Amino acid sequence: MGMNVKAGDIERDLMEAARPDKVGVLASFFKSGRGEYGEGDVFIGVSVPDNRRVARRHLDAGLDDVRRLLQSPVHEVRLCGLLIIVEQYRRGDAARRREIYDFYLTVTDRINNWDLVDLSCQYIIGPQLMDGGDRSVLVMLAASESMWRRRIAVVSTLWMVRCGETDDAIGICTMLLGDREDLIRKACGWVLREVGKKDKGRLTAFLDRHAGDMSRTTLRYAIERFDRDERMHYMRLGK
Repeated sequence: MGMNVKAGDIERDLMEAARPDKVGVLASFFKSGRGEYGEGDVFIGVSVPDNRRVARRHLDAGLDDVRRLLQSPVHEVRLCGLLIIVEQYRRGDAARRREIYDFYLTVTDRINNWDLVDLSCQYIIGPQLMDGGDRSVLVMLAASESMWRRRIAVVSTLWMVRCGETDDAIGICTMLLGDREDLIRKACGWVLREVGKKDKGRLTAFLDRHAGDMSRTTLRYAIERFDRDERMHYMRLGK
């Protein structure tokens, strides 16, 4: 089946699942207005569960199909392409997983809203790096001018954290401590909170050293699970 036919089938299925009454809510939620981080993003009103159902029907899509989906101006079409390769990666052998990982790194310019990042990178980049991949890719992404690549860098470390490895998360969060973007500050706080679930001592040591350098957003997210006295202590240390 040619790529145009397959990608077209997927787009048609998404249009059938679309609920136009949801478009305004989604456009507002993902900040697609003028001057906002998702400026120009187009929505058709497909929920994530419905999008996953469409993706599961099309797991035979090739990477050329997915590349075409990712070129779409429609947010849910790009998301469906990503959900397809996340599931293909999970089911694939080592060679297929490597192919999808390499492909993913070539399309990061189209992974350009926070849900697209969060629902994909930690399930492709994370496990690939745990499986012996070159972890310097995280540093390269974290140093990018693109906010979305920086978010990919930090969120990808969640896979390692959940497997009990916190070094990469701490390293990338340290790199991004001074980031001015709220979506990066929130992501770092989220990842640090997950570090604390695995190793509270590692998190408190990080906070003892860096609380004064962190945005209050990052700090609040990081200490969310602490008791009240601990939270007050670290908020006093913060900026």
